[in-house]
Amino acid sequence: MPLFPKESAKYIAENSSNVTIKFEGITKLGDVLLNELNSGHLKPENFGQTEVHPKAKDKHALDWLFVVDTLNFCFWHNEGEEGWKVEGYSGYYALCAAINRALKENIDILNPKFYSSLTEAQLKNILRSDTKVKVPLLSERVKCLHEVGTALLENFEGTFEIVVKQSENSAKKLLELIVNNFKCFQDVATYKNQEVAYYKRAQILVGDIWACFRGQGLGYFKDLDEITMFADYRVPQTLLWYGVIEYGEYINKKLKENYVFHNGDIEEQEIRGCSIHAVELLKVYVNEKLKDKKINSILIDHFLWDFRRKHANEIEKKGLPFHKVFCIYY
Repeated sequence: MPLFPKESAKYIAENSSNVTIKFEGITKLGDVLLNELNSGHLKPENFGQTEVHPKAKDKHALDWLFVVDTLNFCFWHNEGEEGWKVEGYSGYYALCAAINRALKENIDILNPKFYSSLTEAQLKNILRSDTKVKVPLLSERVKCLHEVGTALLENFEGTFEIVVKQSENSAKKLLELIVNNFKCFQDVATYKNQEVAYYKRAQILVGDIWACFRGQGLGYFKDLDEITMFADYRVPQTLLWYGVIEYGEYINKKLKENYVFHNGDIEEQEIRGCSIHAVELLKVYVNEKLKDKKINSILIDHFLWDFRRKHANEIEKKGLPFHKVFCIYY
């Protein structure tokens, strides 16, 4: 069994040779997060403030989250190039918009009986772009939907709600149920002879349930602290911006060359692992200074991801590129 993400990240950070965590950056960004939290700008309700996200009262909210996070990977394009867009949205939000558009068109995209056997042509139509750029890894997305749809039908009466209820309000148990029953969520690798886990999409699914339901009912988890940040290719850019992490010469050279890493490369793992551990350190720093509130890694991730989107041009001008990988895990 691999180490869980929190333990994996600590192990990687302690052994990393290409990525360094800078404690002065922890202090700098930690103080920003304190201000965001105390001012009320950083809160789980922010999840519902975008029109493409479901509300807790929506009948199929859980199944929507499950389908979206099954497909929530690899939206990147090179800087300066046209990207995949849906109804004016890019990246993850474009995916949300595409699923919502399919529902308006009466496509049964939230029904595992449909998506467990949908064709590549059907998904291509569902994810059709405003631009000439097609969504990356289309055949892999079809395979993921087939896999999870079949598993839902065979083991969970065709609804993700049963999976959530079986977790008994435990984030860690839900995480285990997801990665043990749905193969495409098994985001694991071997780092220096140690099997490690990142579970980006599985953890974001747990985090999305918590945020959508505002920590109530099906969204209440007694051990939410078990969930780490969601190790992707964009959040590290914000950590670089604030000086929380620093790349070594070798990674910087690769990034400048627009190199595409392979999932499992040691450099890629060190970026992801050190990003997770840095956020754990940020969480400790902030919570030591809070009195009546607590911050979790999900909220920190929301801030980091939103910051990158809002400041994309400045981050690019500062020469802080993202590491590029073609894979289904992020």
